[in-house]
Amino acid sequence: MRKQSRSTFLPLACIMMFAVTTATSCGNSSSDAVVIDSTAVGDTSFTQLFDGKTFAGWEADTLVWRIEDGIVIGEVSPEKQIKTNSFLIWRADKPADFEFKAEYKITKGGNSGVQYRSEEVPDIKYAVKGYQADIDGENTYTGQNYEERGRGFLAMRGQRAVLEAGKSPIISADSVGNSDELKTHIKNNDWNEIRLVVKGNNMKHYINGVLMSETTDNDSVNAKSSGLLGLQVHVSERMKVEYRGLVLRKL
Repeated sequence: MRKQSRSTFLPLACIMMFAVTTATSCGNSSSDAVVIDSTAVGDTSFTQLFDGKTFAGWEADTLVWRIEDGIVIGEVSPEKQIKTNSFLIWRADKPADFEFKAEYKITKGGNSGVQYRSEEVPDIKYAVKGYQADIDGENTYTGQNYEERGRGFLAMRGQRAVLEAGKSPIISADSVGNSDELKTHIKNNDWNEIRLVVKGNNMKHYINGVLMSETTDNDSVNAKSSGLLGLQVHVSERMKVEYRGLVLRKL
């Protein structure tokens, strides 16, 4: 991300596997519509990315990343500081078109995100740049599309944005929904599901089955069609983020 600075949860096997979307009006105009998932239960087409025990397939700075009770945890504290944002990087593949899902929980002051179609930053260990599905503990930015070490804010929560070379994002009048209303679908200090649907030059970010932002990247100079996946711990005095149930399927 850009900043420097329990309710009962079902087991993964019981979580609804999101496949298609339908629009449900939460206001009086199309710009207030909240897009939610119509789901299918028991989809087995996803591949597990995390075995719950080891960092097999991943590379991480174990100063800030660890595994406890089947959960991967990223944490910094006054005693464990980092100078640049640190990423847990998926080394086994560089997905192009895909659907990704995971469950996450983040502390109030936390700053994280799911990096995708990204590349490594030369000479900085565990650093990547590229598209990011943003997550923060205040839920100010959660759900947006932010390009780490790149063009910055691409689509804020609630926006449908089209990117063209050399221009600011073009925001569609047909929005995903109102940012504040969308925020009510995100739980604080509890488990949430993040889902990414990335196909061609179109990227959709969902939280708990609700579409938060949509980006279409027509920028032939900066757009990326494949690349690394990663999870972020941001430079901060203190934060903790937890991830579990990381799965992916290629589209």
